[in-house]
Amino acid sequence: MNPPNSAEKRRETAQNGAERSNVSLVVNGARHQLELDNRTTLLDALREHLKLTGTKKGCDHGQCGACTVSVNGERINACLTLAVMHEGDDVATIEGLGEADHLDPMQQAFLDHDAFQCGYCTPGQICSAKAVLEEIRADLPSHVTKDLTAPIEVTDAEIRERMSGNLCRCGAYANILKAIHQVAEERA
Repeated sequence: MNPPNSAEKRRETAQNGAERSNVSLVVNGARHQLELDNRTTLLDALREHLKLTGTKKGCDHGQCGACTVSVNGERINACLTLAVMHEGDDVATIEGLGEADHLDPMQQAFLDHDAFQCGYCTPGQICSAKAVLEEIRADLPSHVTKDLTAPIEVTDAEIRERMSGNLCRCGAYANILKAIHQVAEERA
């Protein structure tokens, strides 16, 4: 008999009425075993249980993007998903991108262009910005992509559309745009 997959484990947990589950997450390359209330969001698992506080809780309704992380290579709002839904998944947070003496190119570009003011939204902005360039590189169209038969270009319109889920109350959008363009040009 094969061991149950994660969907079967979630179904079994729900049927048994368990209120807590053991969840295994790979966060920034390190495996973590957590016992969590089934209602714990991925955001709260990261912040409260793993003490990775770089990912911010902004609106807690998926409207601001401050909690943006990457799960299995795709960006998501960590406040909108339960941790138990990500059994075995690979989660990347701002803490996994670079170190103080060796920043990720996107982190460096944000510094170079002063692409933040208060800094609260910056971790989510950086995680989204990295994903935006990967989406464009993979030729995944957005709502503003004009030609679906040609490689997608890194334009202001593409970046703005793709970053529209990340809000900055300080209004650093022009500098965020410059930072993303800098990294795109460095990669070209």
